[in-house]
Amino acid sequence: MQDGGTAGGSGRDKFAASPLLVIWEVTRACDLACVHCRASAIPTREPHELTTDEGRRLISEVRGFGRPVMVFTGGDPLKRPDIFDLIEASAQQGLPTHLSPSGTPLLTHDALWRAQRRGLNGISISFDGSNSDIHDRFRRVKGSFGWSLEGAGAAVGLGLQLQVNTTVTRHNLHDLPAIASLVGSLEAHRWSVFLLVPTGRAAAEQQISPAETEEILTWLYRLSKEARFRIKTTEAPHYRRITLQQQAAESGTPAATRIAGSAGGRFVPGMNDGSGFVFVSSRGDVHPSGFLPITAGNVRTDSLVDLYRSHPLFVALRDPDRLKGRCGRCEFRAVCGGSRARAFATTGDYLDEDPACVYEPAPGALLQGGTSFTDGGGMRP
Repeated sequence: MQDGGTAGGSGRDKFAASPLLVIWEVTRACDLACVHCRASAIPTREPHELTTDEGRRLISEVRGFGRPVMVFTGGDPLKRPDIFDLIEASAQQGLPTHLSPSGTPLLTHDALWRAQRRGLNGISISFDGSNSDIHDRFRRVKGSFGWSLEGAGAAVGLGLQLQVNTTVTRHNLHDLPAIASLVGSLEAHRWSVFLLVPTGRAAAEQQISPAETEEILTWLYRLSKEARFRIKTTEAPHYRRITLQQQAAESGTPAATRIAGSAGGRFVPGMNDGSGFVFVSSRGDVHPSGFLPITAGNVRTDSLVDLYRSHPLFVALRDPDRLKGRCGRCEFRAVCGGSRARAFATTGDYLDEDPACVYEPAPGALLQGGTSFTDGGGMRP
């Protein structure tokens, strides 16, 4: 979850010492074959995955950050027989512990009950369509929608916090209002809307246009005012700029006066790839996120805490002064910052501007030190 509910300054200030989320891809193995898969998942486990003991050591080191949220993802984490032991190790360290399984026959009430007994707090399940035809075509395994529904129902019945994940692509753009209705009917706590990054199996032609992105994020803001669930975005940090602009228009006050806050808890300012977020691959490689596949080191030989706090890659990603192009000129850069993963996937430079954003900063909008603002920006033609 990249947007949540705390206020504060830029990522450089807020997240220099500790991330809010630590994501560990415990395996690339998965029984689905999703067209967009970030992990380029494979059917069986690899021999070079972190072992159970290495995983326990990693979890112990995560506790050195404080109490960030620990998320076990994949592939499908339920493909690891020791996943329940790892959940227990995380819970024993006092970490809020979440699981992100795939919609397969492994996602059963019994599996979730066992996970909860070991200390699991929450679960995220993906729905990329409001019905089996759209979802299963995307996941490329018939039955995935039904298994995901059963898993979601079991999670809510057990009292686990349920988050629904949806990746927005050309195939489901028209279906988003129906998916939102589904999220509400599932009694989900949160809807996490992912904007596709062309990495792994995801192809650039699956992306929606910048104008469509602006329209969808504006719609999400309006939905957030009436939905029973919270809305957050992943790899779409310009949702924060849109939220501030919408609230400014509603109140008649400048958006600049709202930039330091979280817009009523609708997002975490400055959270982004490598800023409040760190990802560990199945082999132990440390990345800023699962969508930004640049390696800073490996937990088998390096300290995760030291890499996150001091590695030049992470330091640069937390510094909005280093952004380039429109992102570097933008008055919302400290609260948004653009998708660093999409910039890298598109241009090869993780500090370049986010090509999915239509906003054109006004001339002179960013003044000395990035502390003064105007509200004259607009959309690019």
